[in-house]
Amino acid sequence: MLVNPMTTTTRALRYIGSAGSRPFSGTGRACAKNRIYPARIRREDELNTLTLMSASSRVPLITLWMAHWCQSCKIVSPMIQDLIEKEGVGEEQGGLSFVEVEMDSPDLGGLAGIGLRYGINSIPTLLAFDRQEPQVETKISRLDDLKSREFLTKWLETEAKRHGQGGSGGSLFGLFGR
Repeated sequence: MLVNPMTTTTRALRYIGSAGSRPFSGTGRACAKNRIYPARIRREDELNTLTLMSASSRVPLITLWMAHWCQSCKIVSPMIQDLIEKEGVGEEQGGLSFVEVEMDSPDLGGLAGIGLRYGINSIPTLLAFDRQEPQVETKISRLDDLKSREFLTKWLETEAKRHGQGGSGGSLFGLFGR
């Protein structure tokens, strides 16, 4: 089977593989480095690959659901990336990985497709995945919260503490009842 070297999934795997010193085992969590994936998610299989990698490394995956036309997203995304990459928010708690999910990609189906499955009803929205489970109860879509560095710092630290322990999400039944 031939693999297209230009797919985002392959690039994401190559990016992780190039890190060299970053172990996938759970032994180095206390000094784990945060990861920012350079390519935006444009297809569901790419998101599935990253959530699986997150589960195997026991490092929560933070996703920012955004669109090219969204002006608020252009403010929020750089601030989150700065907190994770430059300030190292979450590293002391076990580390985080971050990727943007491009909701206006035709392959994702927008808010009516994959967005509906994960309870995304507005953009921008931050949603964490832990053990491949979306933490829907802690997702953030309120713009004032998304623009607050203090709020985001606390939220990112809380999500980083999960490191494979789960909790606070995984099912939409909690939102809508059984």
